Amino acid sequence: MEFRGALSSTLFLLFLYSTNAGNSKLFREYIGAESDTIQLSDVPVNSEVEFHFILAFAIDYTSEDNPSPTNGKFNVFWETNHLTPSAIASFKQKHPNVKFAVSLGGDSIGNSNAFFVPKSTNSWVQNAISSLTAMIKEYHLDGIDIDYEHFNVSSSVFAYCIGQLVTRLKKSRVISFASIAPYEDIQNHYLALWKKYGSSIDYVNFQFYAYNDIGVSQFQSYYKQQASNFEGGQVLASFMSKGGGGLHPNEGFFQACEELKNQGKLGGIFIWCADDSIGNHFQFEKQSQQLLAA
Repeated sequence: MEFRGALSSTLFLLFLYSTNAGNSKLFREYIGAESDTIQLSDVPVNSEVEFHFILAFAIDYTSEDNPSPTNGKFNVFWETNHLTPSAIASFKQKHPNVKFAVSLGGDSIGNSNAFFVPKSTNSWVQNAISSLTAMIKEYHLDGIDIDYEHFNVSSSVFAYCIGQLVTRLKKSRVISFASIAPYEDIQNHYLALWKKYGSSIDYVNFQFYAYNDIGVSQFQSYYKQQASNFEGGQVLASFMSKGGGGLHPNEGFFQACEELKNQGKLGGIFIWCADDSIGNHFQFEKQSQQLLAA
């Protein structure tokens, strides 16, 4: 086919891409927070999707037994029996479509909430850059995910610290992507971050399972609402593989995603979490990846 006049073939290709820009073959899954026996090889990986494992969690606290904040000096809190640097390097070599990220914060540490509580913005940022750079290089990671859920600071302080962290890690090429994991009750902090640093954030792992139990139409409504809140971002649909709220995988989740995909609006799928999926033999991981790859 030949194109003449103002519409060049290059522009036409860009147009074709943009009409389907909302769909993605991205599948992401948290791992390491709830099981000390799970191995990467347990989880089925479809070679036709982009697959991200997200290690849960790295936290800027001292230890689980006697937790106290460290002002940005992050330590490993995911289960390391099998999720080791050598295991990650080997798995990436076998599966070139797989990347790894580390999630920062999480809900709790031991029996206490894991707070975002910097002593000062500049010192927190410098400590976080230093500690995470070392961790990312040691574990052969590709990106970071922000999942703080408790705050002792304003949304503007959170936005500055996390925004500077992501921007500087990207600029130095320590990471190639970053994501955030908000839910409705805490999203004001994340919207403040998005407003100033959204151009540096690649994916929005919105926790739709934090809503009460909902049906297909309500899920789609929430999804479109959050896509609007995080305008221009790649918002992923989500569920918990064991319990939780939102739209359950056996009660219409995949139907809702099919319909969003048909509308060109499905930015991907993520699951919390691989540790809990062992009991159902990773049925939902297989279904999610098949839907995205089709």
